[in-house]
Amino acid sequence: MVLPLDPGPRVDDAGPDAAADASPPAGSRWARRRRKLRAGFPRTVLALLCGVLLALSFPPYGVWPLSLVAVAGLSLLTHRRTARQAAWTGFAFGAPFLIWLLAWLTVIGADAWLLLAVFESLFLALMAAGLAVVSRLPGWPLWTACLWVTQEWARDRVPLGGFPWGRLAFANTTSPYTPLAALGGAPLVSFAVALSGALLAAAVLALRAGEGARNRRKALGAVAVALAAGVVGYAVPLPTAGTTAGGPAQAEVALIQGNVPHAGMDFLGRPMQVLQNHVRATEKLAQEVAAGTAKQPQLVIWPENSSDVNPYDTPEAYTAIQGAVDAIGVPILVGALVDGPDAQHVQNEGIVWAPSNAAEPGPGAHYTKQHPVPFGEYVPFRSVLSKYITRLQRVARDFAPGTATGILQVGPARIGDVICFEVAYDGIVSDAVSKGGRVLVVQTNNATYEHTGQPDQQFAMSRLRAVEHGRAVLIAATSGISAVIEPDGSVLKRTQLATAAEIEASVPLRDPLTVADRVGAAPEWFLAVLGLLAAGAAAGLRRRAGTR
Repeated sequence: MVLPLDPGPRVDDAGPDAAADASPPAGSRWARRRRKLRAGFPRTVLALLCGVLLALSFPPYGVWPLSLVAVAGLSLLTHRRTARQAAWTGFAFGAPFLIWLLAWLTVIGADAWLLLAVFESLFLALMAAGLAVVSRLPGWPLWTACLWVTQEWARDRVPLGGFPWGRLAFANTTSPYTPLAALGGAPLVSFAVALSGALLAAAVLALRAGEGARNRRKALGAVAVALAAGVVGYAVPLPTAGTTAGGPAQAEVALIQGNVPHAGMDFLGRPMQVLQNHVRATEKLAQEVAAGTAKQPQLVIWPENSSDVNPYDTPEAYTAIQGAVDAIGVPILVGALVDGPDAQHVQNEGIVWAPSNAAEPGPGAHYTKQHPVPFGEYVPFRSVLSKYITRLQRVARDFAPGTATGILQVGPARIGDVICFEVAYDGIVSDAVSKGGRVLVVQTNNATYEHTGQPDQQFAMSRLRAVEHGRAVLIAATSGISAVIEPDGSVLKRTQLATAAEIEASVPLRDPLTVADRVGAAPEWFLAVLGLLAAGAAAGLRRRAGTR
């Protein structure tokens, strides 16, 4: 079916800039350019402000309603503009948003921080151009929401495996929209938030169109649907009880946060220091269990990099870990860097380490991180870039990616293990549940970013994953934030940053899959493609109208 173009004044279609362009030329080219810049300056300033508001909706600030305001603002600023105007507006919106959101990257370097933020802003610029195009279609708030999903879909995948930070869903991990994750994952949450924001913009436009009763009804209808998109989340059931189909319904767990010598790029300190911190904390817990002041756990989780040396070829480390395991008497999931498939690579692993009295003592099954971080854990185009960026030489060996999902049996619990930034990637977490994980474990080391917003942002992602997959989430971090999150996203226990701590909890082990687990990435693909089709249809219709 061919959708008719939305009627409206031709000059307004392109915005005030077009009106300036249509006036008779006067003065030099530079004078005309200055007039265009002055005409577009207020819109640019408002776009910058909306970008800042979106940044404030994310942790550590977490004012989630601002995500609706930001989406509404960008929708208004791009409505019926030319694609070129809207692209600039989108960039002016995206740059402050991502520069603020990713400020934790200054630990690595200001150049890395700004380059990544500016590059990611280009995706928002392209999306904004699409928003301007679809704003001429009937039902444009729907297509606007689809294009937000399209933009996030692209950023999650390209380049170099994508960078999912800054999705609308990750600002809404404790909002009325959060339960929608159990139906369609993070993409459905982003869609609902964007739809509500666009509908609020539609209400503003209806009121600006005049004082008539018809316009008031349009505005009220848009606001009502915007509210419904959020309130509907309360109708989504979020079961939390454990089940027995795959084994026991509960497990007693302990999370060890041994802390690091200091934050920053050189968080490890002396060799074996971080490992000894975790060994001592585990032995202290064992003493409390023996004294009857703490419960006996059935499994213990150590964080990523809790062994700061390769335990396989360092006898001192091997002996220390085995001693801690024997002291507590149950398997420990140990995070360690081990030698890779060749001399040029290492691997980031979670290793199940069994007590000496077990049938198979010592290190056993392991999970290797599947998605190493570009420029942090491996250097793309190393031979070329390292000649010009000497700081890259600090990544002495590239991390080799794993190829298997992190399904590990640790004591009575079959866990789905993901390591650090992998919690941001839908597919990795989804596989860890759909392939048998009854509880999710996030082994992480955020010591590099200890005094920034990064730990809070990653913690929020973990809360969304709990709801999305109906699983308890156990976060073990070297220096925080470690936590136990219930399957409904509520936080049972959590630690503070920059401290040595230990958490004990009884967590549910669950087998049922959520709707989101069953449908997988289908909703995201559907909404993303729908957004592209809407933009293509709108562009085609406008071209045909111009030809006529």
